[in-house]
Amino acid sequence: MKVEFDEETCIGMYQCVAEWSEFEEDKSKGKAILKDSEEVEDGVFVREVPEDAELDAKFAARTCPVDAITIYDDDGEQLIP
Repeated sequence: MKVEFDEETCIGMYQCVAEWSEFEEDKSKGKAILKDSEEVEDGVFVREVPEDAELDAKFAARTCPVDAITIYDDDGEQLIP
């Protein structure tokens, strides 16, 4: 499973931070950041989700009020949102 985070879409509500420890607040930008991620295009960050964190990652995606977080399964199918 992988998570994709669109930093440009993020509005800094930090609900994802409360759901998954791999997101953290960047108060200087007023946005969340996804730790240990790779920028794959301008402002879009991707990383693998460890098996033991899949539920937390899904909750983080579901709580994002602007759908800045997308979860994909191992086949590349979009699961959330």
